[in-house]
Amino acid sequence: MRCDVLAIGTELLLGQIVDTNSSWIGEHLAMAGIDTMEHRKVGDNLPRMIAALSEMLEKADAVIVCGGLGPTQDDVTREAIAAVMGVELERREELVEQISAMFGSRRRDMPLNNLRQADIPVGAEAIPNPIGTAPGVRAPIGDKVVYAVPGVPYEMHRMVSEQVLPDLLKRAGEQASIVSLSLKTWGQSESGLAEMIAHRVDAQTNPTIAFLARGIEGLVVRLTAKASSEAEARALIEAEEIELRAILGPLVFGVDEETIEHAALRALASHGWTLGVAESLTAGLIGSRIGAVPGASATFRGSVASYATDVKRSVLGVTAEHVISEECARQMAVGAQRVLGADVGIAATGVAGPDEQEGQPVGTVCFAIALPGREPESFATRLPGDRERVRQFAAISLLNGLRQRLESLG
Repeated sequence: MRCDVLAIGTELLLGQIVDTNSSWIGEHLAMAGIDTMEHRKVGDNLPRMIAALSEMLEKADAVIVCGGLGPTQDDVTREAIAAVMGVELERREELVEQISAMFGSRRRDMPLNNLRQADIPVGAEAIPNPIGTAPGVRAPIGDKVVYAVPGVPYEMHRMVSEQVLPDLLKRAGEQASIVSLSLKTWGQSESGLAEMIAHRVDAQTNPTIAFLARGIEGLVVRLTAKASSEAEARALIEAEEIELRAILGPLVFGVDEETIEHAALRALASHGWTLGVAESLTAGLIGSRIGAVPGASATFRGSVASYATDVKRSVLGVTAEHVISEECARQMAVGAQRVLGADVGIAATGVAGPDEQEGQPVGTVCFAIALPGREPESFATRLPGDRERVRQFAAISLLNGLRQRLESLG
C-alpha cells in the first residue's frame, strides 16, 4: 500500500505557514507500515489542485489531501476531488445539522458560508470531525481512494489517527499490530548518538530504529515494531529498549510524551524536595515549561525572572562582578532557594544574542544547581543557534542537568 500526501494552501508556498502537517502524516504512515513516496504542495488554485491530485493517483494507491476544507471561496478541495471523480457536489443535510449544532454549542450563529462545508462529492463519504466544523472526505476513485482532512493540526491529527489510518490498513489487508516507542535524550549530538548505537541500527530488522531531532523536546530514538498481535509487538519493543538504555544510560530522560520537565519534577519528588528557579536570559521560560506539567504545584515554588542586572543584585543578592559567569549563576541559584523558600534552587544566565555581553560570545550560558545542605554547583556551555534556540536549549540543558544530578544521588 502506497499513500502519498498533498498539502493545500497558497500560504504554504509563500512560506507564511510551515507545513508541519505533511511531516506528521508521513511519520504516522511510516509507523503504520504504509509506504509514502511523495509529499507535494499546491496553492489554492482549482485547476492545479485537480492536476496534482490526478497525477499523484497515477502512482499511489491512496492520497491524503490536507487543507482547503474551510468555508471560504478559496477552499476548493471538495471541488477538486469531485472533478477528479467526475461527479458533482451534493449538500448533506445531516452535515448541515452537525455543523449548525457545533456553532450552537459555542453560542454562535452559523454564517451561511459554512454550509459549503456540508457539500460532499456524490459517491463519497464524510469523515466525522468531532472537534471542528469541517467534515473530511473519503472518496473512492476506481480501486484507489482519496482522503481529505482539515489543515488545522489538532483536527487533522485526530481524524487521521481515528479514521484514515484504520481505513488504510483495512484496505491493505493489514492485520498486524504496529507499536512505536520514542526514547527521548539530551546531552549528545545526533551524530554522536548514531555512533553510540550504530551496531544496533545496522542489525535492525524488527523493531526498526530511527532518529528524530525534536529541538526543544530533545533528540528522539524511535522504535517501531510489527507483529501479529499488540502484545508480541510490545515484547519486541521492550527487548530493544533494554538494549538501547544499557548503551545510552543517563542520556535518556523519558519516553513518548514525557518532557524534560516531567523528568526533573519526578526526580525532585523522589527526594521530597521543592524547586525554585532564577532565570536571566530565559526570562521565565523555564518556569513556564515547568508550570505546564500537570501537578507541578506539588513541587514547583516559582521562578524569578531576574533579567536586569540590578534585579539580580537587589532580589537575589548577587554580588559577582560579571553576570555572565558561573559565580553569578551559583549566587542566583542560592538566591532562588532563599527568596522562594525552596529546597533546591537552579539558575541560568548567559548571552542569547544578537550581540556579545561582557566579552562573552552569543550562546554562552552558565548554569547552577543548589541542593540542600551542599555547596552550589555550576557548569557552563556554548549553545548553537539563534536567540530563540539558545533560550530553549538553555532551558532543557538546565533541567536535564538537574535531573541527572538528582538521579546520581540515588
